[in-house]
Amino acid sequence: MNMDPLSLLLQPPVHYPVVPYMCTIFGGLRPGKMVLVQGRVSGTANRFQIDLQVGCSTRPRADVAFHFNPRFSSSETSVVCNTLHMEQWLHEVHHPGPQLRKGQPFLLLFLFLEDKIKVSINGQHLLDYPNRLPLCDVDTIGIHGDISVQGISFLCRNPFSDSITEYPVCQPLKLGNVAMTTPLSKTLPNGISEGHMTTVRGLASANPDEIVILLKSADFIPFKLTASFRDQTLLYSYLMGPRWAEPQEIQTPFFLFHAERFVQIHIFSETNGFRLAINGVPLGVFCPPVLDLKSINEIQINGSIKIYSFIC
Repeated sequence: MNMDPLSLLLQPPVHYPVVPYMCTIFGGLRPGKMVLVQGRVSGTANRFQIDLQVGCSTRPRADVAFHFNPRFSSSETSVVCNTLHMEQWLHEVHHPGPQLRKGQPFLLLFLFLEDKIKVSINGQHLLDYPNRLPLCDVDTIGIHGDISVQGISFLCRNPFSDSITEYPVCQPLKLGNVAMTTPLSKTLPNGISEGHMTTVRGLASANPDEIVILLKSADFIPFKLTASFRDQTLLYSYLMGPRWAEPQEIQTPFFLFHAERFVQIHIFSETNGFRLAINGVPLGVFCPPVLDLKSINEIQINGSIKIYSFIC
């Protein structure tokens, strides 16, 4: 049965989430609901996982009703499925997964029934998994590992009959806008003000060198962020006069950028500086000696990244 998934949306789709990613499934799961995940396996992938779980607690860890875990070795791909209950894994089930390949796109559809979960990939049946925990308790999806995700869609079964267990035909949901290549520049004729938020979301290239974001005015550059893949450093600097200030290395537990992974950068403007967060990790406030927000008239993005969302 052909059906436009847009007519069956239960909640807004998520486009280009940064992995690891977790979100609520509004209203939880029930027989007939579907979750559609569009993505691409990293060219150097070891594994990834999609967890359908009961809440998002980490201590104690939330129950995972369905743990979908493709693993890639040099010779084959296998899919390990399991359930986590009261912080204990149950007996795991192994399935062959030749349809999932390193460096290749995929369209995964999870179809939830009374007694089992049916999984298809690119329109072809992959596996069935029995419901070991009550389906009605599941209200969260988590995605982790070596993949990039283009979209997550939450679909209802209606008007399909509950007796029909074949997969409906679901086409990928698209944003309608192609990625913007760098270098990318946007003018700000009225400058920016205190409380202004700049958000950049994009995908690092397969063999990245560096990513650079600049806030500029005619006379100075109060904000320069450089993510260097060569030496795994994140640097802030500014230009006041003829010379750049000595770069300030931003300390993080690990490098926040990865090849072929999505990244989200927030720059929040304050009276004396810029508050920075990357992939939800707050990194502090960075202040040039002098700052005139109204004089900032351009934002530039350069380097090894395709931009999917650029809000300023």
